[in-house]
Amino acid sequence: MTEPAPPQADTRPRGPMAVAVLVVPALCVAMVPLALWLDLDAPTSGLGYDVSLGPGWPWTLIGALLGVLAGIILLNEPRQRVGWVLAGSGLFWALDGLAQSYILSGLRETDAWPAMTFVLWFLNRFGSYLTSVTAVLVMIFPTGRFLSGRWGTASWVATVAMVVSGLCFLVIPAEGDRAIQGLPPGVEEDPTTIHALSGHSDQVAALGLALGIAGFFFALLSVVVRYRRSEGLERDRMRWLLWSVIVVVAVSVGTLAFSVPDGDFVGALVASVVPPMAMTVAIVRPTLVSIQDLLARTAVLAAVFAVLVAADALVLWLFTLLLDDELTQAQVVGVVLVVSVVLYGPLRQRLSAAVRRLMLGERGNRYDAVAGLASTLENTDDSAEQLAAVARAVASAFAVPFVSVEVDRGHGERLVTTVGERPDQVRTLPITWRDTQIGRLVLPARGLRSRLTVRDEELLGDLVRQAATAARTSQLAEEVQRSRERLVSAREEERRRIRRDLHDGFGPALSGIVFQLEAARMTVERDPVRARTQLETVSAQVQDVVADVRRLVHDLRPPALDDRGLVGALRQQAEHLAVPLDVTAPDDLVLPAAVEVAAYRIAGEALTNVARHADASRVRLVVAAAGESLLLEVADDGRGIPAHREAGVGLASLRERAAELGGTTTITSHPGGGTVVRARLPLRSPA
Repeated sequence: MTEPAPPQADTRPRGPMAVAVLVVPALCVAMVPLALWLDLDAPTSGLGYDVSLGPGWPWTLIGALLGVLAGIILLNEPRQRVGWVLAGSGLFWALDGLAQSYILSGLRETDAWPAMTFVLWFLNRFGSYLTSVTAVLVMIFPTGRFLSGRWGTASWVATVAMVVSGLCFLVIPAEGDRAIQGLPPGVEEDPTTIHALSGHSDQVAALGLALGIAGFFFALLSVVVRYRRSEGLERDRMRWLLWSVIVVVAVSVGTLAFSVPDGDFVGALVASVVPPMAMTVAIVRPTLVSIQDLLARTAVLAAVFAVLVAADALVLWLFTLLLDDELTQAQVVGVVLVVSVVLYGPLRQRLSAAVRRLMLGERGNRYDAVAGLASTLENTDDSAEQLAAVARAVASAFAVPFVSVEVDRGHGERLVTTVGERPDQVRTLPITWRDTQIGRLVLPARGLRSRLTVRDEELLGDLVRQAATAARTSQLAEEVQRSRERLVSAREEERRRIRRDLHDGFGPALSGIVFQLEAARMTVERDPVRARTQLETVSAQVQDVVADVRRLVHDLRPPALDDRGLVGALRQQAEHLAVPLDVTAPDDLVLPAAVEVAAYRIAGEALTNVARHADASRVRLVVAAAGESLLLEVADDGRGIPAHREAGVGLASLRERAAELGGTTTITSHPGGGTVVRARLPLRSPA
């Protein structure tokens, strides 16, 4: 029996610890109204507006959202490094937006608010590390650690490269287009500049950009590697990140294809918030929804959206070409609506089916999978080919790379049919026939396609039942063949025994009788006394031969069955065994010869066991015809059979004799004593 898994300790913070983990998220949220207040009081033109490029509260809002997501993670797992890095990223975004609002409101051509040099430096120079923080967040998701092995070392190298990239932008001289013109006295643009690099700012900027891009792309590559290494729950968490990437790409394409108001901010908001939101769900509650279905549906909608955008662009281009003029806004909207209505429904349906078939196989077409397998099994007679058809059907329905169908056969043999190459980790499902396991179905334990929903399990159950039928058919075919072989062997052994008895027993005995009769004939006239003695010897030998003939005939078919019938023969045997027998049987019982012999042997063996072992005072014999079966019951009130005792040769022979005719024999022993042997024998001869 499997021991229940111990409950996991509750690691959620309590009291002061909960307050501590919420400090950074609270700061991020608190900066939003402050930035909004600064932006509302700021001028809409001037030096501050030119340097800050607009209000900063939207970017502070992004930081607040990231802070909230980080707080959710840390309230559930305070030691999760992803949560702390996400909190740092949110704080970075919030400070960056607040710095932009501070510059917008406090930077003038003639004067500036206090600490303006630091704020400018933070926004224009230190802000280059925003991308690096995002890259580190991606590299440690979802475990909070870099990849192991060489990839972990490479991750540290990439992190150092991004740090150096940020340093390049911290020390680069503000020359040419990088310089801010018209700063008021007391405000320095680049307090961390290394002036020795003057004249080489382009080279330093190129180096920093190259290192930053290389580090960020390595972070994306590490995500791919981690996804390929992951399994189980970690693989599901990585799928959440993949889903967010699809959403970001779709929104980016939409903002580029259509004139979305504030499209840059919308794209930045989605790209900055959706992946962390997916990470939060993946860490806190990865089973919130079925990520398989969500991923498939999102991919379908993204593909439909991309096709619609391409179709709209193509149709608009053709109309413009034909009309030789720009279309009006109303005409453009009309064309887009018409194309969407015509293409969306059919395209979404076809793409959805194609994506699900590609990702999950034919499991959505349950009827086709079951009907196709049934048709294949119906047209296939070979048992091995039937099992191969089952394996192929499961592999096709679930798009799994490996399926193995194993069926137990007699004498310890096993028939195995395999599709694909066996992976390192597999799981085994039993194949049962009427509550008896007759084989097993082996599937991969890892992979998206190996995860089964309730409907998938129902489909697999239907296919496994087909497999059970095929396996049972295979077993029955083997049993029939073995039965035929046993019948032939038994027939030939019986013929050999009869031949041996006739040749080795009757032949010499009859030859000796012939010789002694001839000798008596030759001596009867001259020595009648001797001839009489010889004839007496011959008479005794003839009686022995007659006894041997009776024994041989009895082995073939008990003569008592022909003389007394089944019930009378059993009464006679009970008298010989001194067993007190009560018989309940019809008077006009007429049975096929094979059934009569089997019933006689079964009941006779049961009575012999009663006489030898039961110490019974009464025995009841019931013989009855029920429909197309003969029911036979021998019950005694003896000591019964001990529960720990294994069935001997006699008890096993009872079952074998019934099984030879397609019947059954059951032997039960009650705790208080007594044994009941019940046999059911078919009266109809098999075709």
